[in-house]
Amino acid sequence: MTHPNLIDSFFIIFSGAALLATLTLYTRQPMLVAYIILGCLIGPHGLALIDDAKHLSEIAEIGIMFLLFLVGLDLQPSKLRNMVGESMLTALGTTLVFFVLGAGTMLLFGFAISEAIVIGLALTFSSTILGLKLLPTTALHHRHVGQLVISLLLIQDLLAIIAIVVVGEFTPELSNLMQNLGVILLALPLLGLCAFAGVRLVLLPLIKRFDAFHEYIFLVAIAWCLGLASLSHNLNLSFEIGAFTAGVSLATSPIAKYIAENLRPLRDFFLIMFFFCVGAGLDASLISGLWLPILATTVIVVISKPLVFSALLRIQGEPTSTAQEVAARLGQGSEFALLLSYIAVGNALLGEAAAAVLQTATVLTMIISSYWVVSRYPSPIAAKESLRRD
Repeated sequence: MTHPNLIDSFFIIFSGAALLATLTLYTRQPMLVAYIILGCLIGPHGLALIDDAKHLSEIAEIGIMFLLFLVGLDLQPSKLRNMVGESMLTALGTTLVFFVLGAGTMLLFGFAISEAIVIGLALTFSSTILGLKLLPTTALHHRHVGQLVISLLLIQDLLAIIAIVVVGEFTPELSNLMQNLGVILLALPLLGLCAFAGVRLVLLPLIKRFDAFHEYIFLVAIAWCLGLASLSHNLNLSFEIGAFTAGVSLATSPIAKYIAENLRPLRDFFLIMFFFCVGAGLDASLISGLWLPILATTVIVVISKPLVFSALLRIQGEPTSTAQEVAARLGQGSEFALLLSYIAVGNALLGEAAAAVLQTATVLTMIISSYWVVSRYPSPIAAKESLRRD
């Protein structure tokens, strides 16, 4: 069929997303589930209303850049100090357990060692988007449960950035691998130096002078994110690393929280594209032949994550009720797993079948986990009126 132009593509995607989002809200589901289902329905493996998603996947990458930019903006030094003291042991312990379980499961089903390692890494992360969207925006954010969830997610985000760097630069040839590592060791400090010097010498003086013009701050923030992403790419690093560095370099400025709040709608716009492309990439014919590893991976994640998080949090001294609630809110796969799968496929570390297992299992865990959370714990879309908090 004829490929729709960009405007027609946007119309189809956003109209369909609005319709499905209405249904998901009636069933107390996060709306990102609607975007993934929409991709499955109208993407190249469904009705093929949009069967050339190349331009949309490029737009989706911008969404991931803004996500990582906002993650970086949240990594203030005071938060990092608190995380090391309160949640680092739990985060590292769960990372080790989930990596072993994920990689071991893939090896049992006969996948290659490199595929098992990548999937093991990907399964260690929980969804930042889902975790934060299901936290009430008032009381719980100021309570201990909210603090634990956010701190554990931020540590996982840092680990995810490291994983993205490693997987993005990995090559099986030893000489090329050493060359890539050398590029990282040189490029990362240079990127960081440019970022922090730019903030101190250029951005903060400009923001201080023109802080009354909110439109200007919005414009500068976007330019800074995209500019650092472009510089990172020119230094043979990924766009995502540059966007994350841009956020971290601004995190200590007093304007960081304002920028984060005002960029969320723009980030959400592009994340719709990203999750649509995730759904569009799921091939039902391929998945049908992989149902056993997908089912096993899904079950391991939705059962082991709550149990392990809960056990380690209780060892850390948290009350049982608190440990169980935090564990339930972190008991799913992550959008970082989806991003990592795309990068790994591009570097030939994941085959088509392994990528389908990881992506499908991740989506299923998000759906199952969100149902569990909204039926038992306070959230903006809780199934029970008594649990609904906003």
